[in-house]
Amino acid sequence: MIIINSLGVVLIALIVWWFWLSTPQISTAATEELIVLVENGTYQPSTIKLSSNQPTSIVFLRKDGSPCAATVLFPDLDVNEELPLGRHKSIALPALNKGEYPFHCQMQMYRGTLLVE
Repeated sequence: MIIINSLGVVLIALIVWWFWLSTPQISTAATEELIVLVENGTYQPSTIKLSSNQPTSIVFLRKDGSPCAATVLFPDLDVNEELPLGRHKSIALPALNKGEYPFHCQMQMYRGTLLVE
């Protein structure tokens, strides 16, 4: 009984850390292209800093075979792209105004943010 309770507490602590306490990796797009890895239920990096009023291209590399990982949506930009498994997919984004622009899969399980400064 003690072992089961201890395992439950450890699992709860891991869930709290994963969803609320871990800090996402932030990348700055210094060049025209940035590679985002789609793997293990996440986008790496999940937060991307961009310069305002400058078009950008983001390359997605999908390594996750989950059907949810097959599509990336940028709802504020009206962009909806299929991501082929194991291949690079370049997505051109227009020049953006300052602000935050979310991107995610169709079920919003994979999430990311574009920070335009």
